[in-house]
Amino acid sequence: MFPRSTLQARELAVEGAFVFASAVYPDERGFFLSPFLKSVFAETVGHPLFPVGQISYSVSRRGVVRGVHFTATPPGTAKLVCCPRGRVLDVVVDVRVGSPTFGRWDSVTLDAANRASLYLPVGVGHLFVALEDDSMMSYTLSQEYVPENELALSPFDPALRLPLPDGAGGILSDRDRAAPSLEQARSAGMLPDYRRCRELTAHFRQEPASSW
Repeated sequence: MFPRSTLQARELAVEGAFVFASAVYPDERGFFLSPFLKSVFAETVGHPLFPVGQISYSVSRRGVVRGVHFTATPPGTAKLVCCPRGRVLDVVVDVRVGSPTFGRWDSVTLDAANRASLYLPVGVGHLFVALEDDSMMSYTLSQEYVPENELALSPFDPALRLPLPDGAGGILSDRDRAAPSLEQARSAGMLPDYRRCRELTAHFRQEPASSW
């Protein structure tokens, strides 16, 4: 018989982004936890979990930086991410023009010990740094991956001052290394519009999220 799970939520400094932490129930076999509860998620975020378009995993060596990544909006992509193995520093960056928290970021450590998950609303940027070898990230996405819709900002933008640990950034993709700053992306019209992001998010209240 499954125990009644407890799921706690905390809003981050980026409007609409939340971290969820589940109670863990250990016994002689191992442990049990529930990182997602429909009722808690909907009450916290204001809508049910989005219809799931794709589930993906990445595995990274220590020191790898992935991001800052965001999706052209529309279509926009919401994400629920966690780290079931290893340890990462996860950073959410508000790149939505017109947002009350535009340009702000917040960070949380995700690992196999705290077993937390992070919800990123449509239009925000996402970066993580692998703090251990063989760190795995799990992504539940509202849209399927379309390469031409995926955009990036420089993780080294001095205006953002992201909390990259010493030594991080030596291992990253050519795209991320060449990515523009937040201001360059804004000037080029690359960044999502906050009102449009909210309009797209409103559809999550209307569309059934299948078995989720």
